[in-house]
Amino acid sequence: MIDFEIQRCSRRCAATDREFVAGDVCFSALVPEGSAVVRKDYVASAWNGPPENAVGWWKTMIVDPHAGRMYWAPNDVMLHYFERLLEDPAAEDARYVLGLLLVRRRVLRVEGHEKDSQGREQLVLYCSRNEAQYRVVEVMPTPERAAAIQQQLSELLQTHGS
Repeated sequence: MIDFEIQRCSRRCAATDREFVAGDVCFSALVPEGSAVVRKDYVASAWNGPPENAVGWWKTMIVDPHAGRMYWAPNDVMLHYFERLLEDPAAEDARYVLGLLLVRRRVLRVEGHEKDSQGREQLVLYCSRNEAQYRVVEVMPTPERAAAIQQQLSELLQTHGS
């Protein structure tokens, strides 16, 4: 695994030199320059796809730096919402994404992988808080659906602080 020190968003478009404003959709790319890897940020209208030699790239939205920090809901609230999603057959991809977030927050831990009765891969997750085990089908959402899930989780489970 290669580690890169990624600098923060420059808040200026590498193609137009225009300063980003809150709400701008932008793309960022990591590009090798000599022995370093440099981050280049582009406003969406100036993005023509990643540079040919890009190490990686992603899409994001510029937030207001004065809006205050975002805080996640308490872990118990997030776990309760995750359990509610277990009952919704149409929420497999959202359940998977939230499950991964809860693993990252150390609320759940991955105990293994197995196949369900339909032959689909699933994560076996364990929660020490309630000594419960969960099985979550590994459903990789499309980029558009992932953005929608992220927006939904942010609206439900995040709040602004100051």
